Amino acid sequence: MSNRPLIETNPYLKAPEKYRKALITNVSSSTAVETGAPVESIARTLTERAKPKRVKRPKGSAR
Repeated sequence: MSNRPLIETNPYLKAPEKYRKALITNVSSSTAVETGAPVESIARTLTERAKPKRVKRPKGSAR
């Protein structure tokens, strides 16, 4: 057995996009089985990038 680093032997670490897609598919299908929600809607929720909300400070705030 060769002693190559994991980054060289694991195909998912070589292609992060492939890993991310497989992970989303796996999580969304498992969640769909448990919740009864459609796989597509769960996958869409997982792939949407959440934008942080801006904090509104009142005018004249000391901070």
